[in-house]
Amino acid sequence: MSEPECTQKKPYVVEEEAGTRAWCACGRSANQPYCDGTHAGTGMKPTIVQIEEKKTVAWCGCRRSGNGAFCDGSHARL
Repeated sequence: MSEPECTQKKPYVVEEEAGTRAWCACGRSANQPYCDGTHAGTGMKPTIVQIEEKKTVAWCGCRRSGNGAFCDGSHARL
C-alpha cells in the first residue's frame, strides 16, 4: 500500500478521556479512527497519541492532514 485510504472527507470528532490512543494511519481499520491491527503487511503503523485530559478531539478521517492524527482541514481539498 503506497498511500493510506481516505475513510471519510471529514474528521472523526470524539469526546476523549485522558489516556493513550492508537490512531489508524492506514485507513483500513474497522474501528475508525482507532487502529485494529489491519495495517499488517502495509508497511504502515498507527500513530500513538497521549491525551492528557478529557477533551474533544478531531481525528483526521482523510489521512492527508499535515497535523498527523489531527484534522487540519486537508479533506476540503480532496
